[in-house]
Amino acid sequence: MKVQVIRLIAFLLLAGSAVVVQAQDKVEGSLKADFVTSYIWRGLQLGHVSVQPELGVSWKGFTLSANGSVGLSNRDDANEIDLMLSYATKGLTVGVVDYWTDEDDKRYFYYKKEHTGHAIEAFAAYDFGFASLSWQTIFAGNDLRSSDGRQAFSSYFEVGVPFRLATCDWQATAGLVPWASDYYETSGFRLTNLSLRATKDIKVSSSFAIPLFGELVANPCSQHLYFVAGFTLSPFQ
Repeated sequence: MKVQVIRLIAFLLLAGSAVVVQAQDKVEGSLKADFVTSYIWRGLQLGHVSVQPELGVSWKGFTLSANGSVGLSNRDDANEIDLMLSYATKGLTVGVVDYWTDEDDKRYFYYKKEHTGHAIEAFAAYDFGFASLSWQTIFAGNDLRSSDGRQAFSSYFEVGVPFRLATCDWQATAGLVPWASDYYETSGFRLTNLSLRATKDIKVSSSFAIPLFGELVANPCSQHLYFVAGFTLSPFQ
């Protein structure tokens, strides 16, 4: 099963890169920063009050981006830097992400799998408009099984449904881990993420607004419940 999943993701990566579509002809940039009361990712708490910057460049469907997270209230929170290369066409997005934290080793350019802070993931996502589906699999780096030290190929599947209600943009999300993973702290097939997020733009001027958001996140596997609030600052609007 795991081998079939990896082959499917590899096929989608190759297929996406082979499709020629009409896209932006000029390079476009993006820059923003989220400020959050707690860092919750796929149903897991990875930090407390944090700032999460992001920058990227896009051209003809390809996007190269970097984002990260730095704790503001707890010095024990891990620092994180993520690099992503993706390609999008007609609702389909495929790509690779290199996640890195200094929790296990503070050396960024250290890749021995037993102690590296890197975890490298391939993903494929499709946006139908009324809903989106995505699959992610870690295929290299810090994702080893505690039982035998072999690569676990930790994976995550997510369904998202956007809607508009009471002048806010909403997103309902359900995410699961299909098999045992130390990375996601699961012992088998588990539902790890049920969330509901609301976003509202607060207009500062005719050309500038600050999105405020609140999100309720439940992890049925760990039996934890989180409430996150935050806002986004971006010069590109």
